[in-house]
Amino acid sequence: MKAQGEHAQFDVIVLGAGAAGLFCAAVAAARGRRVLVLEKANKVGKKILMSGGGRCNFTNYHVTAENFLSGNPHFCKAALSRYTQWDFIALVESHGIPYEERKHGQLFCENSAADILAMLLEECRKFDVTIEVRRDVRGVVPLRPGAKESSAATTAVGRYRVEYAQGTAAGAMGKHAACHSLVVATGALSIPTLGGSGMGYEIAAQFSLPLVERRAGLVPFMFSDTMKSLCERLSGVALEVEISCRGQSFTENLLFTHRGVSGPAILQISNYWQPGDAVTVNLLPALNAFQWLLEAKRAQGNILLRTLLQRHLPKALVSELQALWWPREAGRRLADFGDRRLRELAGQLGGWQLKPSATEGYRTAEVTLGGVDTSAISSKTMESSVHAGLYFIGEVLDVTGHLGGYNFQWAWSSAFSAGQVV
Repeated sequence: MKAQGEHAQFDVIVLGAGAAGLFCAAVAAARGRRVLVLEKANKVGKKILMSGGGRCNFTNYHVTAENFLSGNPHFCKAALSRYTQWDFIALVESHGIPYEERKHGQLFCENSAADILAMLLEECRKFDVTIEVRRDVRGVVPLRPGAKESSAATTAVGRYRVEYAQGTAAGAMGKHAACHSLVVATGALSIPTLGGSGMGYEIAAQFSLPLVERRAGLVPFMFSDTMKSLCERLSGVALEVEISCRGQSFTENLLFTHRGVSGPAILQISNYWQPGDAVTVNLLPALNAFQWLLEAKRAQGNILLRTLLQRHLPKALVSELQALWWPREAGRRLADFGDRRLRELAGQLGGWQLKPSATEGYRTAEVTLGGVDTSAISSKTMESSVHAGLYFIGEVLDVTGHLGGYNFQWAWSSAFSAGQVV
């Protein structure tokens, strides 16, 4: 990457060298724009490298607006149609990166998430993007304050000056660079150890853009009642369930942990859960539990209920459920259960009510819900509707995808939309 002096001039400055920032930089540079990327961390793409268990679930075959949460559910449609999953798949294939499909249309690298990062960096290198790491942004100064104006009205010095330090120490050398277009791709609050921060929200607030309340998303649940000790005893046990909350349902794996419950099913429903809510877990999503118990009672009356359940559920979980729901009937044959009692037990198996005390928070959350209000942003270009040349892309916006590659696709799509016009 090319070195720059202390007082540099660029067409575009991108804040953040994650998925959205790097891709936007490459798209803009391919159009002949002079691009600088500033990254606070000591390395670029840290979240890319850890995603998908190190394999990067980079998109999904089945992308629709219904896979995203936002105060404006229609906002994401323009970007998703302008740069689709098929476009990104074509880019991946052009770089010879082997990938595989897993369940629900999820696409992962066969080898390593490092392949996706290397591809993005190669695209940036090809078009002479300047990338600087360990750059702590100290402020953004509008050089032409006021209402939005046409690009023809901007002066040669650009619209914005970014003031930053070379390093994060208190005495780090101060630098600044000016640009015509400033792209905020700083990510959000999730997983601060990988560079998550609220800087993008601070910039939005500086320019009086509205913000939607933020909270952790795609995050495990914790418990403070007797469920906590049950989870500790079952730590490591996983099974497929259907989980529901606030009218939303997902059928995925649930994983018990020493802190509570996790796994894809829990992460998905956490986007909809609010403090105080219960979640409903169907432990036998592939069965009509009552009919199955009745048929087993007629055909295998001498079997114990726990023995029957162990055909579909982990043995350790069945033991815990027995202690909760039928401890006095543990030694009773299935034939000795009345139909009414079986209906009651079927209702518990299909509608286990769990009431989390909290989520694990931003420390382990994969995404941040909320963010820069899309009412202030163009859905076609990601530009502020009142500040010319100021763009917000990726997770910093109030657009959050389901688990399964959707958040990466939003990064690619929103980055491309901005990169085409900055």
